[in-house]
Amino acid sequence: MKPDLTLHMDDRDKIVDICKALSSPIRLDILHYLADKPAIISDVATKFDIPLSSAALYIKVLENAGLISVQPIPGSKGSQKLCGVLINSVAIDMFYRPPVEQPTYLHRESMPVGCYFDFDVRPSCGMVSESQDLGFEDNIGIFTKPSRFNAQLIWLSTGYLEYRFSNLFLKQNDVNRIRFSFEICSEALGYNNDWPSDVTISINNRELGILHLTGDYGDRRGKLNPEWWNPYSTQYGLLRTVEITNDGTYFDGNKVSNQTISSMSLKDCDYLRLKLEVKEDAKYKGGFNLFGSKFGDYQQDILMELYHD
Repeated sequence: MKPDLTLHMDDRDKIVDICKALSSPIRLDILHYLADKPAIISDVATKFDIPLSSAALYIKVLENAGLISVQPIPGSKGSQKLCGVLINSVAIDMFYRPPVEQPTYLHRESMPVGCYFDFDVRPSCGMVSESQDLGFEDNIGIFTKPSRFNAQLIWLSTGYLEYRFSNLFLKQNDVNRIRFSFEICSEALGYNNDWPSDVTISINNRELGILHLTGDYGDRRGKLNPEWWNPYSTQYGLLRTVEITNDGTYFDGNKVSNQTISSMSLKDCDYLRLKLEVKEDAKYKGGFNLFGSKFGDYQQDILMELYHD
């Protein structure tokens, strides 16, 4: 299987070269021809009834764009050049922005989404691993099975998942920012990009605020999703952050409360309990999907990072 190529708007020269190569009908025809099987340049010239020099020029433009490879091979009349397609598809991500550089963390802990310590869920609900469903959909019993530790995508309509993170490093070091990050979206039937949901975030049973989700995204495949996953179901989420600092609590960089590391006495706790909950009385009761490192768009589980900025 040939790789897919995704370009960002910063890849200006590469985009220009590819667009130039694809702007000619004859070069498009040659690409289509080479997609079936590799061919030497003389075969390309014969196929399209064009001079050998013209075929060589078209091939050179496609090669410079990185769309095909050209390799010399021995022939009956000396060396010949065998041409073959290099990639499966080309996409341009116009909304990509390079990540803002963050200060280096002191400590990081990754929590698989299936390693929740406590839960209370209501249908629709379920979970899947990288390779298969982990039980019948809407069967709450699967949330108690050991197979849950293999989960890569978990969904629920109401209820909560609670995770417990070690607090040893925080107890022993000077930390002024605790950051949790996870990929999440709402939970609709199939998918619905316009499906709001309010998720209450708590640390050690103290509510910090409501993380508002805007949709259950399925308009394209998640970048990490396995091939067997239904293309008409939830595909990806957004990477959201929860930060507790010495001057307040922030969701995605926006201050939501005055709760601090000190006011919550987090250094005195034996562990940190991160709870994500859709309450029965939530304004938008749209559930949530929580993604692991092998589903969605972001190759990470739930991350806790400790900083001293």
